[in-house]
Amino acid sequence: MGRTPFPTPPSSNAPAGRPTPAPGTAPGAAPAPGTAPGAAPRRDQPERRTLVVGRGISVQGTVQDAERLVVEGTVEASMIHAAELSVAPGGVFRGEVEVEDAELAGTVDGTLVVRGSLTVRATGRLIGKTRCRRLQVEDGGQITGHLEMITDNNGSSRPPVGEPVSAPRPAPQASTPEPAAS
Repeated sequence: MGRTPFPTPPSSNAPAGRPTPAPGTAPGAAPAPGTAPGAAPRRDQPERRTLVVGRGISVQGTVQDAERLVVEGTVEASMIHAAELSVAPGGVFRGEVEVEDAELAGTVDGTLVVRGSLTVRATGRLIGKTRCRRLQVEDGGQITGHLEMITDNNGSSRPPVGEPVSAPRPAPQASTPEPAAS
């Protein structure tokens, strides 16, 4: 296995220039997003229930009650509702997912609804139907399929292409009879 079941307590004789890991983190682990290196994780924000599908792992079926889904392997699911989706390089998600925010460095093939911010990294691929409120695509990121931007507060956007859009029509001009030429 090579890993100890519990992280070793930080020692006071850490080499100079190397920060001591924050309590509760594994040695050599990257700091949590939004925290400074060497800083303790923020305690004012409750930890999200996270499901991590590791490299080489394949999961099919239904995922319930996960607030954060991290895909490093392969996930095939009919519908997932979560707060956050993260697909790592080499990770693949197939199916339908609705989230608040998503970051794709791997592949999503299916239907993706992002009520907040969608980031497609340089190694990311998005295939299928996507709806999002904010979109950022790094150079090299790929989007293939149907992309629709969410524009109002209830999650819907303009009518799909091909459906008539009713626009106000100008009021007809009243015509006045011209005086007869004599």
